[in-house]
Amino acid sequence: MTEHRQVAKVTISPTAEEEFEGLPRPIKRRVVRLFERLERWPAVSGAKPLSGNLAGCYRLRTGDYRVRFRIEGDRVIVEQIGHRDRFYED
Repeated sequence: MTEHRQVAKVTISPTAEEEFEGLPRPIKRRVVRLFERLERWPAVSGAKPLSGNLAGCYRLRTGDYRVRFRIEGDRVIVEQIGHRDRFYED
């Protein structure tokens, strides 16, 4: 019996791509691992639903860094990547 894994397509917004490019190399590696986990949506542990004006979005964290994303069908759209100090500011 083979295990069937749902695979979501992870898309990174232009803003998140810019933010990713500015990350330190070790953090980039950790964030890429988060992207790989997101491909298995919805079987992703640690994803926290956000509230308020970010309702409908989720976040994953790795150390002091956060990845914010939303779900559209079988797509995971990464909207923001950043340090927790500035992550929730508009």
